[in-house]
Amino acid sequence: MTEKYEIIFKYIQDLSVEIPNAETFIFSRDYITKYTLGINISTKTLKNKLIEVVTKLSFSDPNQNKRKSHFEISYCTVIKIKDQKIDKKDLEKILLCDVQKKVYPDIEKILINLIKDSGFPVLKMEKKIDFEKLYRQKGN
Repeated sequence: MTEKYEIIFKYIQDLSVEIPNAETFIFSRDYITKYTLGINISTKTLKNKLIEVVTKLSFSDPNQNKRKSHFEISYCTVIKIKDQKIDKKDLEKILLCDVQKKVYPDIEKILINLIKDSGFPVLKMEKKIDFEKLYRQKGN
């Protein structure tokens, strides 16, 4: 089966670390394993049948602590749709599921390295995101 799209290029669009002060760093370091991962996917149609897909991951404290750190990456993937007669449902699956399965391992690796390079212990994302399952749930 041939792919209905191809990845033209991908890049880090934005990268952010917010650690307001040393007290926050110490507090965050002790609670970093309780932080949660958020994901948001947005798209924008470009010229020449190209589509920009921005996958934004945020890793932050879900609690209302005053001392918290925040990590975020926006990763842009530009794709070209090969099939001129693709229907809306297939296009949505490509953008929200297929592209994500290809680029997510790279994005997760960048985020984990960003956290480690910010002085925190090495983290492992225990739960892997199942984009197929999320896509099916969205359809229901």
